[in-house]
Amino acid sequence: MASGKRPEHLAPPEIFYNENEARKYTSNTRMIEIQLKMTERAVELIALPEDTPCMILDLGCGSGLSGETLTEQGHIWVGVDISKDMLDVAQEREVEGDLLLGDIGQGMSFRPGTFDGAISISALQWLCNADKKSHNPVKRLYTFFSTLYSSLSRGSRAVFQFYPENGEQVQLMVFSSSHRDAACIVVLATVCPFAHQ
Repeated sequence: MASGKRPEHLAPPEIFYNENEARKYTSNTRMIEIQLKMTERAVELIALPEDTPCMILDLGCGSGLSGETLTEQGHIWVGVDISKDMLDVAQEREVEGDLLLGDIGQGMSFRPGTFDGAISISALQWLCNADKKSHNPVKRLYTFFSTLYSSLSRGSRAVFQFYPENGEQVQLMVFSSSHRDAACIVVLATVCPFAHQ
Protein backbone atom coordinates (compact mmCIF):
# COMPACT_ATOMS: atom_id res chain seq x y z
CA MET A 1 0.00 0.00 0.00
CA ALA A 2 2.79 2.38 -0.90
CA SER A 3 0.33 4.76 -2.57
CA GLY A 4 -0.93 6.01 0.81
CA LYS A 5 -4.55 5.34 -0.14
CA ARG A 6 -6.91 3.64 2.25
CA PRO A 7 -7.13 -0.12 1.51
CA GLU A 8 -10.91 0.08 1.10
CA HIS A 9 -10.37 2.53 -1.80
CA LEU A 10 -8.05 0.16 -3.64
CA ALA A 11 -10.28 -2.92 -3.91
CA PRO A 12 -13.08 -4.77 -2.10
CA PRO A 13 -11.77 -6.65 0.96
CA GLU A 14 -12.10 -10.10 -0.61
CA ILE A 15 -9.81 -8.90 -3.42
CA PHE A 16 -7.50 -6.57 -1.47
CA TYR A 17 -6.71 -9.26 1.12
CA ASN A 18 -5.38 -11.75 -1.41
CA GLU A 19 -2.86 -14.41 -0.42
CA ASN A 20 0.08 -11.98 -0.52
CA GLU A 21 -1.65 -9.25 1.55
CA ALA A 22 -3.05 -11.81 4.01
CA ARG A 23 0.42 -13.21 4.71
CA LYS A 24 1.97 -9.74 4.88
CA TYR A 25 -0.68 -8.54 7.35
CA THR A 26 -0.26 -11.60 9.55
CA SER A 27 3.54 -11.43 9.65
CA ASN A 28 3.84 -7.68 10.28
CA THR A 29 4.96 -7.36 13.93
CA ARG A 30 3.58 -3.82 14.19
CA MET A 31 0.16 -4.98 12.95
CA ILE A 32 0.21 -7.91 15.36
CA GLU A 33 1.02 -5.64 18.30
CA ILE A 34 -1.70 -3.12 17.38
CA GLN A 35 -4.26 -5.89 16.82
CA LEU A 36 -3.38 -7.46 20.18
CA LYS A 37 -3.81 -4.17 22.07
CA MET A 38 -7.07 -3.32 20.35
CA THR A 39 -8.46 -6.79 20.96
CA GLU A 40 -7.52 -6.71 24.64
CA ARG A 41 -9.28 -3.34 24.99
CA ALA A 42 -12.34 -4.58 23.09
CA VAL A 43 -12.62 -7.59 25.41
CA GLU A 44 -12.38 -5.26 28.41
CA LEU A 45 -15.23 -3.18 27.01
CA ILE A 46 -17.48 -6.19 26.43
CA ALA A 47 -17.32 -6.63 30.22
CA LEU A 48 -17.58 -10.41 30.27
CA PRO A 49 -17.94 -12.26 33.57
CA GLU A 50 -14.55 -13.08 35.07
CA ASP A 51 -13.23 -16.65 34.97
CA THR A 52 -16.13 -17.77 32.78
CA PRO A 53 -15.56 -18.98 29.22
CA CYS A 54 -17.87 -17.07 26.89
CA MET A 55 -18.91 -17.53 23.28
CA ILE A 56 -17.61 -14.56 21.25
CA LEU A 57 -18.24 -13.56 17.64
CA ASP A 58 -15.20 -12.07 15.87
CA LEU A 59 -16.42 -10.03 12.90
CA GLY A 60 -13.83 -9.56 10.18
CA CYS A 61 -11.62 -12.11 11.94
CA GLY A 62 -9.03 -12.19 9.16
CA SER A 63 -6.16 -14.53 9.95
CA GLY A 64 -7.28 -15.03 13.54
CA LEU A 65 -5.03 -12.56 15.35
CA SER A 66 -7.86 -11.34 17.60
CA GLY A 67 -9.10 -14.87 18.03
CA GLU A 68 -5.78 -15.89 19.54
CA THR A 69 -6.31 -13.30 22.26
CA LEU A 70 -9.82 -14.64 22.87
CA THR A 71 -8.46 -18.19 23.13
CA GLU A 72 -5.70 -17.10 25.52
CA GLN A 73 -8.36 -15.52 27.75
CA GLY A 74 -10.28 -18.81 27.83
CA HIS A 75 -13.12 -17.91 25.47
CA ILE A 76 -14.66 -19.87 22.64
CA TRP A 77 -15.03 -17.93 19.41
CA VAL A 78 -16.43 -17.98 15.92
CA GLY A 79 -14.83 -15.79 13.28
CA VAL A 80 -16.42 -14.48 10.10
CA ASP A 81 -14.45 -12.92 7.25
CA ILE A 82 -15.06 -12.13 3.58
CA SER A 83 -11.49 -12.96 2.50
CA LYS A 84 -10.90 -16.63 1.76
CA ASP A 85 -7.16 -15.97 1.72
CA MET A 86 -7.22 -14.49 5.24
CA LEU A 87 -9.18 -17.51 6.47
CA ASP A 88 -6.72 -19.85 4.73
CA VAL A 89 -3.88 -18.19 6.67
CA ALA A 90 -5.89 -18.60 9.89
CA GLN A 91 -6.32 -22.32 9.16
CA GLU A 92 -2.60 -22.70 8.42
CA ARG A 93 -1.88 -21.02 11.76
CA GLU A 94 -4.25 -23.56 13.40
CA VAL A 95 -6.28 -21.01 15.33
CA GLU A 96 -8.76 -22.57 17.73
CA GLY A 97 -11.92 -20.73 16.65
CA ASP A 98 -14.46 -21.82 14.10
CA LEU A 99 -14.02 -19.91 10.84
CA LEU A 100 -16.77 -18.91 8.43
CA LEU A 101 -16.48 -17.29 5.01
CA GLY A 102 -19.12 -14.60 4.69
CA ASP A 103 -20.00 -11.01 3.94
CA ILE A 104 -21.28 -9.44 7.17
CA GLY A 105 -22.99 -6.73 5.10
CA GLN A 106 -25.39 -9.40 3.83
CA GLY A 107 -26.32 -10.35 7.38
CA MET A 108 -25.61 -13.38 9.50
CA SER A 109 -27.85 -16.33 10.22
CA PHE A 110 -26.81 -17.42 13.68
CA ARG A 111 -29.37 -18.75 16.13
CA PRO A 112 -30.78 -15.95 18.30
CA GLY A 113 -28.82 -15.40 21.52
CA THR A 114 -25.86 -17.55 20.44
CA PHE A 115 -23.10 -15.15 21.48
CA ASP A 116 -22.16 -13.56 24.82
CA GLY A 117 -20.40 -10.74 23.00
CA ALA A 118 -18.90 -9.64 19.71
CA ILE A 119 -15.79 -7.78 18.64
CA SER A 120 -14.61 -6.33 15.37
CA ILE A 121 -11.14 -4.90 14.92
CA SER A 122 -10.41 -2.79 11.82
CA ALA A 123 -13.20 -4.22 9.68
CA LEU A 124 -16.40 -2.19 9.95
CA GLN A 125 -15.21 0.70 7.76
CA TRP A 126 -15.33 -1.65 4.76
CA LEU A 127 -19.15 -1.62 4.99
CA CYS A 128 -19.16 2.14 4.30
CA ASN A 129 -18.15 1.57 0.67
CA ALA A 130 -20.24 0.57 -2.32
CA ASP A 131 -17.92 -1.96 -3.97
CA LYS A 132 -20.67 -3.32 -6.22
CA LYS A 133 -23.74 -1.77 -7.84
CA SER A 134 -25.90 -3.72 -5.41
CA HIS A 135 -24.03 -2.35 -2.37
CA ASN A 136 -25.77 0.42 -0.45
CA PRO A 137 -23.78 1.23 2.73
CA VAL A 138 -26.87 2.29 4.69
CA LYS A 139 -28.72 -0.94 3.84
CA ARG A 140 -25.64 -3.12 4.42
CA LEU A 141 -25.04 -1.57 7.84
CA TYR A 142 -28.72 -1.91 8.76
CA THR A 143 -28.69 -5.59 7.72
CA PHE A 144 -25.44 -6.18 9.58
CA PHE A 145 -26.56 -4.59 12.85
CA SER A 146 -30.04 -6.14 12.72
CA THR A 147 -28.71 -9.67 12.35
CA LEU A 148 -25.92 -9.02 14.87
CA TYR A 149 -28.43 -7.91 17.53
CA SER A 150 -30.40 -11.08 16.96
CA SER A 151 -27.34 -13.31 17.44
CA LEU A 152 -26.33 -11.71 20.78
CA SER A 153 -27.68 -12.79 24.13
CA ARG A 154 -29.69 -10.29 26.17
CA GLY A 155 -27.50 -7.73 27.91
CA SER A 156 -24.39 -8.60 25.92
CA ARG A 157 -22.15 -6.08 24.20
CA ALA A 158 -20.55 -5.67 20.83
CA VAL A 159 -17.39 -3.58 20.54
CA PHE A 160 -16.12 -2.23 17.25
CA GLN A 161 -12.85 -0.54 16.47
CA PHE A 162 -12.85 0.98 13.03
CA TYR A 163 -11.06 3.61 10.97
CA PRO A 164 -13.61 6.12 9.72
CA GLU A 165 -12.63 8.19 6.74
CA ASN A 166 -14.64 11.19 7.90
CA GLY A 167 -17.27 12.38 10.33
CA GLU A 168 -20.09 11.24 8.06
CA GLN A 169 -18.92 7.63 8.43
CA VAL A 170 -18.91 8.01 12.22
CA GLN A 171 -22.47 9.36 12.09
CA LEU A 172 -23.52 6.55 9.75
CA MET A 173 -22.13 3.95 12.18
CA VAL A 174 -23.79 5.54 15.21
CA PHE A 175 -27.13 5.88 13.39
CA SER A 176 -26.97 2.33 12.00
CA SER A 177 -26.09 0.79 15.35
CA SER A 178 -28.92 2.59 17.18
CA HIS A 179 -31.49 -0.17 16.91
CA ARG A 180 -34.46 0.57 19.15
CA ASP A 181 -35.22 -3.13 19.74
CA ALA A 182 -31.63 -3.98 20.66
CA ALA A 183 -31.11 -6.28 23.59
CA CYS A 184 -27.43 -5.40 23.78
CA ILE A 185 -25.17 -2.41 24.16
CA VAL A 186 -22.97 -1.43 21.23
CA VAL A 187 -19.80 0.47 22.00
CA LEU A 188 -18.20 2.13 19.01
CA ALA A 189 -14.51 2.61 19.64
CA THR A 190 -13.10 4.70 16.81
CA VAL A 191 -9.77 5.94 15.64
CA CYS A 192 -10.28 9.23 13.81
CA PRO A 193 -7.35 9.94 11.46
CA PHE A 194 -9.27 12.81 9.86
CA ALA A 195 -9.61 14.74 13.14
CA HIS A 196 -6.23 16.45 12.70
CA GLN A 197 -6.63 17.37 9.04
